Amino acid sequence: MRFSFSWSTRHQQVIFKQRFNFSSNFNNLNRSLNAHIKPFSLPSSQRSFSKTSSFNNIDLQILKERLCEVVGPPNISTAESTRLQHGKDESHHRAQIPDIVVFPSNTQEVSEVAKVCTDMKVTMVPFGTGTGMEGGCVCTHGGVSVDLSRMAEIREYQQADFSVCVEPGVTRLALNEYLRGDGLWFPVDPGADASLCGMAATSASGTNAVRYGTMRENVRNLEVVLSDGTIIHTAGQGRHTVKSSAGYNLTNLFVGSEGTLGFITSATLKLYGIPDTMTSAVCQFDEVERAVTAVLHVLQCGVAVARIEFHGSEKQTEEDASVVGDIFADAGASGFQWASSLSERNRLWKARHDTLYAILATRPGPQITQLSTDVCVPISQLTKAITDTEKDLEDHKLPGYILGHVGDGNYHVTFLYDTGSETETQLVGKLSERIVERALELNGTCTGEHGTGFGKKKYLVREAGPDSVSLMKQIKHLLDPHGLMNPGKVLP
Repeated sequence: MRFSFSWSTRHQQVIFKQRFNFSSNFNNLNRSLNAHIKPFSLPSSQRSFSKTSSFNNIDLQILKERLCEVVGPPNISTAESTRLQHGKDESHHRAQIPDIVVFPSNTQEVSEVAKVCTDMKVTMVPFGTGTGMEGGCVCTHGGVSVDLSRMAEIREYQQADFSVCVEPGVTRLALNEYLRGDGLWFPVDPGADASLCGMAATSASGTNAVRYGTMRENVRNLEVVLSDGTIIHTAGQGRHTVKSSAGYNLTNLFVGSEGTLGFITSATLKLYGIPDTMTSAVCQFDEVERAVTAVLHVLQCGVAVARIEFHGSEKQTEEDASVVGDIFADAGASGFQWASSLSERNRLWKARHDTLYAILATRPGPQITQLSTDVCVPISQLTKAITDTEKDLEDHKLPGYILGHVGDGNYHVTFLYDTGSETETQLVGKLSERIVERALELNGTCTGEHGTGFGKKKYLVREAGPDSVSLMKQIKHLLDPHGLMNPGKVLP
């Protein structure tokens, strides 16, 4: 069974109210979202295909011809619209576009593309679904965007071994639809229907992390193309064992590397059985401290939870629900909404996953944009981190919305601000930095699941220490000696 608990503060109650209002009136929602669509105009130097790269003296026509020999003319683009699409993710970071976009269809083509780019010293940036939140796919040095979405095969499915090998074009929802008939699923759920290989690249997690862990705990093997075109299998070709103590853990080296060490062209993932019974619920607390305390008590009771969720048989469901209900009632929870049917459970979680759209609807306008940041702290420090953040928002009278994964200490803050106002823009930047600094002061991390990208690389030395970052740079240089793989990301 699955018990889904979503804590809420005064800020969050507005979110869910807006979401349910707009879910029943799509016309209003569409008008609100359209108000946030901003026209974007490229600099005149980038509107048409140039003869040379805007970042170096590479002859782009020769580069294009060589890449066409690898992937074929239909699988390469220099169109402004395509380049723009591949120079922006869902973050607030401004678009920085590639010179060329290529669409390889298999690992060998990715390898040959890498060889061409290395030979001509052209930068390469992997692209999956573009759902990142820290500018991971932004092409800071122009170059080639390598769109892996056309590699969309499920290569190997071992039902008895609870294992599946997928290519970058396979998304989370597509995989679970494929598996559903066999009673299996892949539970890591960041909200977006992201590329599974992209999720591995950012070490994504989401609302199920308490029970199932992050991508780091659920990837058994990776196929990776290095910058020089070398193809490796981090755990050995075809291997998908539950555990291994042989050699260095190369798989986890590439999980979370965000395309800076190589292209992930397949990921072998750990699968789970779909629970027999699932029940979801939403409730509210007047104080964050009460919510966190209640969650800690649930975890200490040994209830098998996921987002705060528990899975099992119908009998176990009733027992766990009784325990959790008593704990939450003692902590002052109210406004319970229970859901047992699939449609009702999906409705509750869709409200959580679509929160960003509800937030945008609260402040429409062509110059209004959002900045969403995430941090993670030890659970014991979560109350302080959130209450201090709430105070910052109230003191500065700035629209801000807090969402959290109470069970693992990860929380998100989304700001809405007017890009035409220098005062608001600077204030949002200042408050975003303060959230990260506070997390680091509490022995947390600058990002729990969004990734480092180039938005948070400046915090890495403070978090990991100069010697650790120096070692990371040596690893980067060893695997990518010319600095061509997704430059400007992760490492300061």
